[in-house]
Amino acid sequence: MPKTVALERESKLEVFNRETLIKGKPAQVACVEIGGQTFTVTKGPLTVVQLQDEWYEDVRDPELVIDVLINSAEFKADIFTLWQRVPNVEPQHQYHTEWESIAALPVQSYDHWFNKQISSRLRSQLRKATKEGLNVREAAYDDEFVRGMTEIFNEAPVRQGRRFWHYGKDFETVKQQFSRYLFREEMIGAYYGGEMIGFIMLGNAGNYGITGQIISKLKYRDKVTNNALIGKAVEVCAKKNLAYLVYLYWTNDSLAEFKRRCGFQETKVPRYFVPLTRKGKLALKLGLHRGWRATLPDRIKRPLKKLRKSWHGFRAE
Repeated sequence: MPKTVALERESKLEVFNRETLIKGKPAQVACVEIGGQTFTVTKGPLTVVQLQDEWYEDVRDPELVIDVLINSAEFKADIFTLWQRVPNVEPQHQYHTEWESIAALPVQSYDHWFNKQISSRLRSQLRKATKEGLNVREAAYDDEFVRGMTEIFNEAPVRQGRRFWHYGKDFETVKQQFSRYLFREEMIGAYYGGEMIGFIMLGNAGNYGITGQIISKLKYRDKVTNNALIGKAVEVCAKKNLAYLVYLYWTNDSLAEFKRRCGFQETKVPRYFVPLTRKGKLALKLGLHRGWRATLPDRIKRPLKKLRKSWHGFRAE
C-alpha cells in the first residue's frame, strides 16, 4: 500500500486504553495504533509516544508514524521516541540521537559462559551449590510453578531497598497477572530439596532472550540461585540461536554488580527523539524530554535512594 494511502487511512487517531501492570498493580495505559503496531501515550508536561513492546519488536516504518502523528487532528503528541535493539547498534536514522545503556550478554554456549564469561569464584560457588543439591531446569507454567512463585513473592515485603511490588498477592492473582505473555516466555525454575527457591521468566525477543521476572528466596542466598538461573537462561538462548541475553537497563547500583558477575556488559544502543510540536522542540532543546527524574544529577539521586531504602526498611520492621 502506498504511504500516502496508508497515511490517509490512519491519520484519524483514536486513543484507547489497554490493561497492563504498573509497579505490580493493574492499570490502564493510553495507546494509539499506527501501521498495525500499538504505541503507548505518556501524558504529563509533555505527551510522548513510543512503541509499547519496544523490547520485543522494532518500529516498522518510523517515517509513517511521524507523518501520522504530525497530521492527526484529534490527537497531538509532542515527542515520538524509538530505539534500535541489539545487535543493530550503529545509528540508522538522522533524528536527534542519545545513547541508552542496556545490559547485554553475548551468547555462545553454556560452557563458554561458565568457563570464559564469569569469574573463577562464581564458578566455584555454582559447583558447590550443584553438589549440595541445587537443580535448575526448564519448567511448565502450571499450578505447582505458580504456587512456588507465590511463596517466593510473599517471603519479604522489601527487596533491594524498596517495597516489593508483588508481596501480598495470592495464588489466583499471581496466576492471572503472569500468564499474559506466556506466548513468548519460557519458565526456568531453581529447586533445592524438593522446594522451588527461584525462577526466571525468559522472554524471546527474536534478536535476543530477555529476562522478565527473576527472583529467588532470600534464605537461600548462599546457593547463588539467581546466578544459576542466568546460566540456564544462557543455555536456553544458545539452544534457540539467540545471540544475546539482555537484562534490561544498565544501572549504577548493586544490581549492576550482579549483572557484571554474570557476564553482562554495558551495551549502548541509539535512542531517537523526534519533536512534533513547538513544545516538543523546546523541551528537547532544554533537555527536558526524558522527564524531571532524568535531569537529577547522581549526587542528588544517591542520597535519595539511601533514604528510600532506610524508609522501606523501617516500615518492614
